[in-house]
Amino acid sequence: MTLEIERKFLLKETVDNLTEKGILAVHTRQRIEQTYLAIDPDQEIRVRKIADLQTGALSYTHTFKRGNGLLREEIEYEISPSIYEQLTGASGAVPLTKDRITAYWNNRIVEIDCYDQLELNVLEVEFASEQEAREFQALEWFGQDITEEYQYSNKTVWCQLQQRR
Repeated sequence: MTLEIERKFLLKETVDNLTEKGILAVHTRQRIEQTYLAIDPDQEIRVRKIADLQTGALSYTHTFKRGNGLLREEIEYEISPSIYEQLTGASGAVPLTKDRITAYWNNRIVEIDCYDQLELNVLEVEFASEQEAREFQALEWFGQDITEEYQYSNKTVWCQLQQRR
C-alpha cells in the first residue's frame, strides 16, 4: 500500500489568473467523474473515469484509501471501461465531476481540482515525507489550509451530492 502525503488548500484565485501572472505553468488538464462504492469514516472505495482534455485519452481507476487528512494509505489500479460501467451502473449514484489541472509552481507539481456541482477549487500539494508536509509554508494565494477539514473531502462532498438528488 502506498502512503499518500498531501496538503489541501481552498484556492483563492483562478488558475487562469495565476497562469497570467506567471505563478503557475499548466502541464495537463483532465476531466474526472468520481463515484464512491463504499465509505466509512476511515476507509473508502471509489472509481474514476479520467479524460485527458488535450489528447482525449480515457482511463479508468479503482482506488481504496484508508485514513483521513494529511496521511492516507492508498491502493490504486486501472480497470477496464466495462468494469467501470458495471460498477457505476449498479450503484445508481451521481458522480462527482471536476476538472483537474496539473501545474508547475516553484519547481513543484501541484494539482488543482475545479468542481462542477459546487463552487469549490482545491489546490493539492503532495510530499515525500510527513515532516516535509508539516514544514511546508504555503503562500497567501493558496488560501485556507483544509487538509484536516473533513467537510471538504471528496467523499463528504460526494455524499452531499447524493442527498440532493
